[in-house]
Amino acid sequence: MADPDPADSSRVWTVLVARRLLPAGLERLAGQCEIREGGLEATADELLELAPGVDAIVADPTVAVTDALLEAAGHTLRVVANFAVGYDNVDLEACRRRGVTVTNTPDVLTNATAELALALSLAAARHMSEAEADLRGGRWRGFDPGAYLGAELSGATFGIVGMGRIGRRYAELVAGLAGEIIYTSRTRKAATERELGARQVPLEELLDGADVVSLHLPATADTIGLVGAQELFAMKATAVLVNTSRGPLVDSTALAGALREGEIGAAGLDVYEHEPDVPTALLEAPHCVLLPHIGSATTRSRDGMARLVADNVLAVLRGAEPPNRVA
Repeated sequence: MADPDPADSSRVWTVLVARRLLPAGLERLAGQCEIREGGLEATADELLELAPGVDAIVADPTVAVTDALLEAAGHTLRVVANFAVGYDNVDLEACRRRGVTVTNTPDVLTNATAELALALSLAAARHMSEAEADLRGGRWRGFDPGAYLGAELSGATFGIVGMGRIGRRYAELVAGLAGEIIYTSRTRKAATERELGARQVPLEELLDGADVVSLHLPATADTIGLVGAQELFAMKATAVLVNTSRGPLVDSTALAGALREGEIGAAGLDVYEHEPDVPTALLEAPHCVLLPHIGSATTRSRDGMARLVADNVLAVLRGAEPPNRVA
């Protein structure tokens, strides 16, 4: 028997939402799709049990879309829609072999993530986490001229590693503070240089010269472990490291050691190597602001991501080109 025509508007497709999709996306799917929802606590084995016969899988960065999951879904699977910009959780090659489209959700979270990177830059530079912890813990004894001395970022050199959508927006946000903006990128960004006065430099020069180093790269074979002990040692002793991209870019053990030894001034992190686990060494490190992967966590951003996920799913299932294909 031939497979149903994907353009048949009367067909009800089956969509596996591996964990959770917000109403802004679910409402778009509800009219033409049956939803199987794993839930926030769904295990890999539970997803394998839910996958057979689905037409689409909605994943997020915590869901490993493996060859085994694709095999469990079977020949009906048409699309994996990732609720994120990054897609390092998806086995792209396995999807390509099976003719499964992969999509992501760019643009709608650019502002939210760049704003959080700015917030982490300021919070880490001013040691806000430690100051608040002392206040809440009853350890604050009043104004002390020598306490909680941080760094001012007005006039600072901001180093941006990766000048894509989010890196560019971060550059725009810090332009009013920055004395200079330097960046690394695979390609020169002439418009950014012209409009913001940014200057492209090698990574080594950026690490040596920046007061704030903010990472805006995907996790790939080339970027995993990008910032380790050697890179941290090359940074200024007063520098702030910010990571809102992907945890594996930074060696957490090396970072904790650099903070303890005063090799860098502070760090602000929203992502970790093995989420949701955060290394004890980081939890105990001084001058380290830690957040639970909330870069895109605004109502506007998350609703926009949910709508994009639904639009990508429906486009593929209807036989059209999705708005945000990555494979």
